[in-house]
Amino acid sequence: MIRVLASRWQGSVLVCGKCSKKLGGGFGEKGRTPLAKMLRAVLGLKKGRKAGRGVVEVKCLGICPKNAVVTLDGARPDRWLLVPAGADASEVVATLTER
Repeated sequence: MIRVLASRWQGSVLVCGKCSKKLGGGFGEKGRTPLAKMLRAVLGLKKGRKAGRGVVEVKCLGICPKNAVVTLDGARPDRWLLVPAGADASEVVATLTER
């Protein structure tokens, strides 16, 4: 039996977990915060399907840039972003949300 659950997500962001792990965080004030955690904090998201937008850390997206993390906005799958380590949180959010 397949069950369907409703969520409040209006979009999703995929973040490469392998890239994040290679950087050892790379974001935030001290450079130790993973990108996915930083995005959730900056966007003020709740946990799970109660959030307004989903930030999902996936295994590997297959690009593997040096000193950057690959992200993908689910609403714009034609545009993959390479976010360099130490990038400003507001700049990352602005780039992800622009149409």
